[in-house]
Amino acid sequence: MTRPPARRAATRPAAAHPRVDGVTTSEASAGPRPLAPARVRSAGWPLAAVAAVFTFAQLALAVPGTGLGWDEAVYVSQVGGNAPPAYFSAPRARGVTYLVAPVAAFTASTTAIRVYLALLSGAALLGALRVWRPLLPDRVLVVAGALFAGLWVTLFYGPRVMPNLWCAFGALAAVGLLPRAARDRRALAGLGAAVAAVTLLRPSDGLWLALPLLAATLLVPAWRRPRVPAVTAAGLFLGAVPWVVEAYTSYGGLVARLHRAGEIQGTMGWYFSVDDHVRALAGRTLCRPCDIAWAHPWTGFWWFLLPFAVLGGLAAARRAGRAAPVLLATATAASLAAPYLFTLGYAAPRFLLPAYALLALPAAECALLVWSAARTARRPRLAAGLLAVLLVAHLGVQYAVLDRTVGYSRSVRAQFTGIAAALHGLGVRPPCLVTGREYVPIGYFTGCSSRQPRGHDGSITEAGLAAAARTTPLAVVVHAGRTPPGYARGWPRTRLPSAPGWRRFDAYVSPGTTAPAAP
Repeated sequence: MTRPPARRAATRPAAAHPRVDGVTTSEASAGPRPLAPARVRSAGWPLAAVAAVFTFAQLALAVPGTGLGWDEAVYVSQVGGNAPPAYFSAPRARGVTYLVAPVAAFTASTTAIRVYLALLSGAALLGALRVWRPLLPDRVLVVAGALFAGLWVTLFYGPRVMPNLWCAFGALAAVGLLPRAARDRRALAGLGAAVAAVTLLRPSDGLWLALPLLAATLLVPAWRRPRVPAVTAAGLFLGAVPWVVEAYTSYGGLVARLHRAGEIQGTMGWYFSVDDHVRALAGRTLCRPCDIAWAHPWTGFWWFLLPFAVLGGLAAARRAGRAAPVLLATATAASLAAPYLFTLGYAAPRFLLPAYALLALPAAECALLVWSAARTARRPRLAAGLLAVLLVAHLGVQYAVLDRTVGYSRSVRAQFTGIAAALHGLGVRPPCLVTGREYVPIGYFTGCSSRQPRGHDGSITEAGLAAAARTTPLAVVVHAGRTPPGYARGWPRTRLPSAPGWRRFDAYVSPGTTAPAAP
């Protein structure tokens, strides 16, 4: 009796789950976990296009004719530039000096430094956005990059020797690397490097960046791997080492440096500085004290929309199954912004650049949601037209503020170039020394050392200046009509040239240095 042939087990294909940005909906519902690299949705050229436009906009709008400001002169002079090193006060960190050293060590050309930083910032924007490609779709990253790069403060500081924008790029990269660091060694190494870079540039920002990242590794099970918080903490430690070592070699110890840094920064405590930051958006690069009238409220319109855009973006990301990384970016932005909004009694737009870079992600999610709603509206052309008008108006405001701020930077160059030429004509040529009003930029443009017996500097006494004047050309700069220090009251006085919009200065030059300039 023959057996009937065994029946084959029916093989049914597994039910396919719809995929959302490289993750199945079942995976998304299981909670946040490190995402595998999503399928390449494009060759990456849209992100490269955003970075290229950002770079070209800097070269065309923010670079030509601008001069180094006070802080920039301090940073550049540490590695070369046009003058001996200016006094490096306790709050400063040397990260941005290292960044600019490859160019500043070989040339004093401000234009060369600006072009180098513009190109480098464009590449940094592209790199920081590409970190997020396994987590978010390209369309979100393109919109986020455009929103952040389109701000006047981003364009203005792209080619400038200041640390804040570079902290923004580092923070954006660090937050994008953390969700993958538990399973990807390269992402883990990149996370530590990004935290270290931000801390090297600005130790306080490094701390406020690391805290939410460490908290996320404890709160989110998928990211809870011992090596992730260990590498994050190691990056914070390594980035802070140069600042701590310098505290002991130059400032009398870590506690002494922290105390002195607090004195110099001033007005620290519990403050509500939100209104100061809104007023500063009109183009005030430093609003201290920020007791000015809010003369241009339209410059802060986007700032008031941002919280609603972030909330809308978080909701959109949650529906798309990618809430965890966007929520982490939002929490980290809040951590980075809070000290500047609630512990300092003054404002500068650059302080919030790291927060803006991270908040651009949920804002982009919201913008795409609004665009999708506009396309399905009853009158899609009208809705799309209104959105286009809002976008053009926003970019127009950003351009207007950028143009005014860059114009001031050009007047800085005209002012101090004219003063330097006048001082050279009075015989104040390197090696020389400048003290008094605006002594750091005047010293830099003139090629002189800059020292001050009081204030942030305090690296020399008046007796020391009087002694130096016997062997070195010394220029004491005061506001026009003001009385100079006692040791300079008998010296020849010269009214220095002034660019439009600047106060006039007088220079008292030490005797014996007033020979005419060499032909």
